[in-house]
This record gives sequence, structure tokens and C-alpha cells, in this order.
Amino acid sequence: MNTTGKFIISLDFELLWGVRDKKTPDSYGENIMGVWEAIPKMLEAFEKHNVKGTWATVGFLFASSKKELLEFFPSRKPNYLNKNLSPYNGHFELLDDIEEKNKYHFASSLIDLILKYPKQEIATHTFSHYYCLEPGQTKEDFKDDTLAALQIAKKKNITLRSLVFPRNQFNDEYLEIIKDLGITSYRGNERVWFYDAANAKDENLRKRVFRLLDTYINISGHNCYSLKEIAKKEPYDIPSSRFLRPYSQKLKQFEKLRLRRILKSMTHAAKRGEVFHLWWHPHNFGINQKENLNFLNDVLTHYAFLNEKYGFESVSMEDLSTILQQIDINE
Repeated sequence: MNTTGKFIISLDFELLWGVRDKKTPDSYGENIMGVWEAIPKMLEAFEKHNVKGTWATVGFLFASSKKELLEFFPSRKPNYLNKNLSPYNGHFELLDDIEEKNKYHFASSLIDLILKYPKQEIATHTFSHYYCLEPGQTKEDFKDDTLAALQIAKKKNITLRSLVFPRNQFNDEYLEIIKDLGITSYRGNERVWFYDAANAKDENLRKRVFRLLDTYINISGHNCYSLKEIAKKEPYDIPSSRFLRPYSQKLKQFEKLRLRRILKSMTHAAKRGEVFHLWWHPHNFGINQKENLNFLNDVLTHYAFLNEKYGFESVSMEDLSTILQQIDINE
């Protein structure tokens, strides 16, 4: 049995589709456009430190034009009670037709760039940035959305094996669907009440405050997981350990605490042969790129140290699924 600790990085790659119900190009455009500069730099950093990443990509981003995207639209679309959540409600009329004029919405060339780095995995963040806990949508809608994601990825000869639920809206009722469609793992949430999956209505200030504090001081624990624990059920829940919250000018005096929180949990996992799963959105690095990339470099440098000392291993979500399949949970 493979008993060394595992280091997983997953990235929720979504551009404006991930925030379009809350933000606009005017209010958040700098972050989104910054992704085009940040992703190549992240890929270089991963390559330098021999680190794998799982890029959970919204299916819409695979298209290089509006015409191409429309070809993959599912027949069923989510009928959210909150109509603003659906990108199908008038949003496409705002799109220019080609990627070059539409870098808020299309990223086929960035996906091609990621594919040039063989250690990187392309996964799915659903086709339409689908909200699995919002009222109005159904299992059938979700299945059609997932099929569309699989089909548009296949156009680039990609077979999707891993999934990240948008807004971390994990829905236990949908696991059989993704398993039947060939998805072997997904990113679940930390097993602490203030990280529990919730729709927009059930999110609250108290949860957000605890999550913010947990970024700097250890409230929820290290959130590391044993391989045998994860291997118990398919598709495999590879839960989040920590969100890499981006640099904040207002909180810059706490940067050392933010870094220490992550590094100590990585060390905890490496010493115990457990899994540590770090994640963020590329658009979190869209501004303050120097500070964010320097922080990432500190994390990756610590990974290299742990790899040398304890055999801590960087794996993708797909890699970990393959490892988990070899584990006898009854041993």
C-alpha cells in the first residue's frame, strides 16, 4: 500500500461564469483579465517545483466562439427559482462571438496551454457553473449539464475524471449520476459546520466570519485525511483541507499567520501519510499577482522540503483515485 502523504492542488477555473450573478466586468474585470497572465505563471511555478494541479474547468470555457458553445447546450437547463443564477437567461446575448474579444467568457487557448504541461489534469467544474443545491434545478438537469461538459471536453480529446461542485454545493443525491458518467472523484468540503455545503439562502455571516478566522488561526483543525478513509466509497470524496485565500492589503499584517496555517497542515499530512488538499480560483490571483505568486512559491518550496524529508507526493485528483482503487479498506 502507498503510505506516503499526498499533496493535492485543485483550481476552480471559471472566469466570469463563476461570479456573473454577483459581479460585473466593471466591478471585477481586472481580476478576470488578470487570469490570462496569472495562469502561465502558476504553470511555470508548478513545473519548477514538480507539482501537479487539477484544473476544474467550467465547460463554457472550452469554446472558442459563441457559435461553438451553442452547439453543446444541453436540452434541459436548470430552472433555478432565482433566475439570476442561470447564465441561460439572456446572458449570451451580451457575448462577442470570438475568444479574442471575449476573454471574460472563453478560454480555449488557456486550456490548450494547460494541456502542454503533462503533470496537469483538466477536470470539470460542471458545464454551466451549475448550482446543485439551489431550488428549482433537478437531477435530470444536472445529468444533462454533466453530459454537455463531457462532450465539449472530448472535442479536445480530454476524458474528465474529477469534478468540483461550484460554490462547493456538494449534493449527495448526485453522486450516482457522476459515477455512472465516469467521474471517479470530487472535492468535498471540510468536515466542520462552517464549511458545510449550503445554497445561497443558507449561507450566513457567522459562517463567513469563522471561515475568515480559520484562514489565520487553527479553528477547524488541520483537515487532513487518511487514504483508507477516503477509499471507503466511490466516487471518492477528496475533501478540501484549505482555501488559499488571496492577498489582502487590509490584512497584510497577518500574512505570516496565513502562510503558517497552510504550512503546518502540510507538515501534519506529510508526517502522518495523509492527504492535504489546497484550492483556489485563478481569478483570486488576477490582481496583486506579485504578492499572490510569492505566497504560492513559499507553499511550493515547503512542499519540495516535505517531499525530500518525508516522501510527501504531489498528485492530481485523478492520480489519487487510481491509488485509492488499490487500497484494501478491510486490511
